[in-house]
Amino acid sequence: MYKVIVIDDEPLARALIVKLLQSYLNFEVVDECPDGFEAFKSIQKHNPDLLFLDIQMPRINGFELLEMLDKAPAVIFTTAFDEYALKAFESHAVDYLLKPITRERFDKAIQKCQSQALTSNINAVAHLIEYQVYEGYQHRIVVKDKGNIRIIPAEEIHYIEANDDYIKIVSKEGSFLKKNTLTNLEKILDPKQFVRVHRSFLMPIRQLQSIEPYEKNSHIALLHCGMKISVSQAGMTRLKSLLRL
Repeated sequence: MYKVIVIDDEPLARALIVKLLQSYLNFEVVDECPDGFEAFKSIQKHNPDLLFLDIQMPRINGFELLEMLDKAPAVIFTTAFDEYALKAFESHAVDYLLKPITRERFDKAIQKCQSQALTSNINAVAHLIEYQVYEGYQHRIVVKDKGNIRIIPAEEIHYIEANDDYIKIVSKEGSFLKKNTLTNLEKILDPKQFVRVHRSFLMPIRQLQSIEPYEKNSHIALLHCGMKISVSQAGMTRLKSLLRL
C-alpha cells in the first residue's frame, strides 16, 4: 500500500484527485492539505510515498515545500501552468498533470509511478529546485527552523555565508542554516540587489557601508549590521560594476 498526500489550495482539485485514486486499491490517501505549511506537518507525520503537489499556492509554493524536506517522496505535479514552463521539470519529477486533469492522463501518471516503484526521489528534487520558474526573482527565502517553516524576506537579509553543505542566512531575526549553495541563491535573488563578493559570501548591496583595503588584491566590506566580510578580487570587480565605479 502506497501512502499519498494531496496538496492543493483548490478543494475541487483535491477532491478530483482523491476520486480518481479510488480506482487504485494500492494507493491510500492519508491526508489532504490546502497549503505548504499544512503539507509540511503532514509529511512529517505520515511519511508518504507519493505527493500530488500543486505549484502555485498561498504562503509557500510547491518548490519551496520540497526544499524543506530532508527526504523527498515521489512527486506528481498538478498545475495550471502551460506545458512549456514545465519541460525543465519533466525528467526530474515522476510526472506532472496539467489542469484540468483527465482520467486518461491521470492513469498514465499512475502507471509511471508503478513502473518506477515509487522509489525515493531526493536527488531528483535537488536538481528540480535548480530549475525553479518564477515571475522575476525571489523576494524571500524559506528555511526550516527547529521543525517549523520560516519565511525570510529578502529585504531583511544582512548577508549569506557558505557553510560546508549549507548556507547560513543572517537576518535581523537571527541566523538560519539551509541546505543549498551560494551558486543556487545567486540564480534566484535579484542580481541588482545581491552580489557575490567572495566565494563564501553573498550580500545585499544596501547593507554595504564602506570598503577597506585588506591584503594584496583583497578588501573588507563593512556592513550596516556591523559585520565585516571578505571581498575577493573578483568580488571587488562585481561590486564596482554594480555600483558603477
